[in-house]
Amino acid sequence: MHLKVSEAAEHLRLSQSTLNKLRCHGGGPTYFKLGRTIVYSRADLDAWMLSRRRASTAVAANDNTDKQEAARWKRITMCRNGTLLAV
Repeated sequence: MHLKVSEAAEHLRLSQSTLNKLRCHGGGPTYFKLGRTIVYSRADLDAWMLSRRRASTAVAANDNTDKQEAARWKRITMCRNGTLLAV
């Protein structure tokens, strides 16, 4: 079963805006583009959530992946229609 962006965001407990930014910028769950419609599989969403698990905040603080992801987010100013505009 495929979920629309709004349904996927609700499943992940994220805002649609955050999910859209993850899709445009990278680092989000795998998606499909069916014509002009973006859809997600529930299995891909669950796999992405599991890949984001952390044992503690100390592990996350020492994880370079999180630091690199935070740096990428700082560079984003707008993401619209698949086009990333950064400073």
